[in-house]
Amino acid sequence: MNESLDPSQCFACSPENLRGLHLLFHSDAAGQWAAEWTPEADLVGFRGVVHGGIVSTVLDESMAKAVAGTGTFGYTAELRVRFREPVPPGAVLQVRGWIAERSRRMVKTEAFIQNSSGEELAHAWATFLIAH
Repeated sequence: MNESLDPSQCFACSPENLRGLHLLFHSDAAGQWAAEWTPEADLVGFRGVVHGGIVSTVLDESMAKAVAGTGTFGYTAELRVRFREPVPPGAVLQVRGWIAERSRRMVKTEAFIQNSSGEELAHAWATFLIAH
């Protein structure tokens, strides 16, 4: 197996990656991919706020799961994140990603992170290039 495609090394979702986030995604009836995430305090970048790069990684992973859920493999070609509110460590959060549009080689996706009150903390848009 190509080591770069080994899912056991995935920082975001592999339970085998000791330093990873261990996100566990599932699909729903609408074809969206969701996970519950409680970021730990060691992921803080500034004064009680989870680092934006980690937040972006979680959003990217949810969108990647939506793409992979179609039976295809794609690479993130472009990622845009809007941080709406600070993401606090220790809070139970919901992450959700889905496909917004698909063409032959490109898949446009969206995702969000929300708190237990349903307030959106971050929203992302990404384009994935489908691998041959």
